[in-house]
Amino acid sequence: MSQPMDISDLPFANLLGIEIVEAKPELVVARLAVRKALCTIPDILHGGAIMSLADTVGAVATVLNLPQGASTTTVESKSNFLAPVPLGDVATASCEPFHRGGRLMVWQTKITRGDGRLCAVVTQSQIVMKPEKKA
Repeated sequence: MSQPMDISDLPFANLLGIEIVEAKPELVVARLAVRKALCTIPDILHGGAIMSLADTVGAVATVLNLPQGASTTTVESKSNFLAPVPLGDVATASCEPFHRGGRLMVWQTKITRGDGRLCAVVTQSQIVMKPEKKA
């Protein structure tokens, strides 16, 4: 497994407490400890937190695959929520590519909880923005 990635450049991910534990062009894995501030009622991880976790790993995966000087942003995201992640548990996101093209990358992120149960599947599209050429 690769070294954990420093997410200090990702302030929102840092605020949530997302920890990148593996970051390679073909796979990004991250964890999020479920604490009360990230829960809804009854004490389960909020869907927005799950989507933020998936969006973060999809963006990191895209950045690892960008040509030099290019940037990215999410253009579409679809989530299927399959099971709750309870307070005190850890959500683990594993992100793999569907498509890594020159203008668009599509990622699938699977979110599991501590017992291994699949909790969510997120499909996300990231646009590749190449730097403008100066005239």
